[in-house]
Amino acid sequence: MAGGLGKCSKIRHIVRLRQMLRRWRDQARMSSFSRSVPSDVPSGHVAVYVGTSRRKFVVRATYLNHPVLRNLLVQAEEEFGFVNQGPLVFPCEESVFEESVRFISCSGSTRSRGFTCPDVFK
Repeated sequence: MAGGLGKCSKIRHIVRLRQMLRRWRDQARMSSFSRSVPSDVPSGHVAVYVGTSRRKFVVRATYLNHPVLRNLLVQAEEEFGFVNQGPLVFPCEESVFEESVRFISCSGSTRSRGFTCPDVFK
C-alpha cells in the first residue's frame, strides 16, 4: 500500500511541474508579443538569471526537463510565484547552477558545454 501512495505522490508532483511549465510557456508567449527575443539567445535555448546578482546564463531549453533544474524551478516558483512578470530567475548560488548545468551536460551529451554566460564568454 505504501508503494501506491508513493506513485500517487510522484504523479501529483509531475502534474504540478507540467502545470508550472505550461503557465511559464503561456506567460512567455504573451510577453513575446510585447518584446523581441534577445539576440544572444540562440534558437532552442533560454536565458535565465541566477543568484542575487542576477547573472545571465543561456542554457538549452531541454535542460529544464532534467530533475536537477526541475527542483530549481520548484524553488523559483516557491520564492517568486507565477505572478513574476520578469525573466526566469533561479534562487541559488551561481556556482551551484554552473555545476548543475555541467552535470546535466556531461550526463546527457558530451558535444557541447551546455551553457554560456554572456558576461564571461564575450
